[in-house]
Amino acid sequence: MNDKRTMTLNLTAGEMEALDELARRKDLTKTAVIRQALRLLQTVDTRIAQGEKLFFEDELQKKKAELMVLG
Repeated sequence: MNDKRTMTLNLTAGEMEALDELARRKDLTKTAVIRQALRLLQTVDTRIAQGEKLFFEDELQKKKAELMVLG
């Protein structure tokens, strides 16, 4: 069983609105959205540290854009 811990998170009104909207659209709890965001950031950070790049691709327009991650 996972050992879970509780934390308090302070968000701006805009950040809370974005979290509420994502949770509603994805039919997830706000906690689940934050957990997914954390896992995504961990994955992106690991792959960038390994020298990989992150791209968004528009297959219809045949365009690619590299996502630059700072920090």
